[in-house]
Amino acid sequence: MKKRQVVLKRDDHFYTNSANSSFAVRTVRYGECQKNHAANVGGYAVDGCREFMACGEEGTEDALRCAACGCHRNFHRREVQAEVVSDCSSPT
Repeated sequence: MKKRQVVLKRDDHFYTNSANSSFAVRTVRYGECQKNHAANVGGYAVDGCREFMACGEEGTEDALRCAACGCHRNFHRREVQAEVVSDCSSPT
């Protein structure tokens, strides 16, 4: 059985305000492949790859190539999920 590897990228950003501080977490996931394999003949056909699986470790060139379809990561649909956590302290 082949091991599947899904790439999730997490970016943490800090924002400060005089009244309160908030923390934003952004998670990036790469979904199905959208490369049109029939573009050179005027058609539309995708290969059916449902999610991006990196060929290699993070930081290498192979991490940008999909193990399932062989396409570059940019051909896969990018899904960004952002969550803002606010720390509000109100005087009582």
